[in-house]
Amino acid sequence: MNVLWVFAHPEPRSLSGALRDDGLRTLREFGHDVRESDLYAMKWNPVVDAADFGAEAGDDRLVVGATSARAHARGELGPDIVAEQEKLEWADAVVVQFPLWWYGMPAILKGWFDRVFVKGFGYGVRAEDGRTLRYGEGKLAGKRALVVLTAGAREPAMGPRGVNGALADVLFPLHHGTLFYAGMPVLPPVAVHGADRVSDDEFAEARELLRTRLSTLETTDPIPFRTQNGGDYDDDLVLRPDRAPGATGLAIHLAEEP
Repeated sequence: MNVLWVFAHPEPRSLSGALRDDGLRTLREFGHDVRESDLYAMKWNPVVDAADFGAEAGDDRLVVGATSARAHARGELGPDIVAEQEKLEWADAVVVQFPLWWYGMPAILKGWFDRVFVKGFGYGVRAEDGRTLRYGEGKLAGKRALVVLTAGAREPAMGPRGVNGALADVLFPLHHGTLFYAGMPVLPPVAVHGADRVSDDEFAEARELLRTRLSTLETTDPIPFRTQNGGDYDDDLVLRPDRAPGATGLAIHLAEEP
């Protein structure tokens, strides 16, 4: 496979950096081709502004969605954005690695998605019949996504009754609202808990967990999110009453077990 590893940690000598280095070696040992976007090392600019859109920017009020779509269609996006989109088009799988900060991604990684997943590329993609292609369909459909994260909280505190909320809920905006939205099958994450106090033995376990998950990158079943256009949602994109009847919450967007 062609694998893009997007890394967002400011310290290459960190636990995250060590896991990234071992993960890249592991992928190459398995025969995969690998490219990397080390956002801090690249000094990636996370801020969307008119300069991203070339001649489309103009002096009028900036409407980011429409302007980015025209710039993308005309090949006028900034060269740093185009370079990342080309990596994504090349990739069969994308590993997104970051430390969990304030329940989300570091700002530099959020800005990577903001600037790279422009309208016409990450969203706003339509089929010939006019259907909007998202939540399981789209330009990035079929490219597997794996999130690798470190968190300061211990694992029980990110369980179903933990004070921090369940990890699946914390990651829902990224898993479902970004990666799956753009069409990508999303694999269950690799999470290292208590990351600021990991012992040597615990690091060895984390490294082995990551290696195991990378060894099955092609075969692991993705999280079974319901597709938008698969018949589960009505015209208002509300789950039909006969699906998970009476239930609410994020889990209803997972397909029911057969």
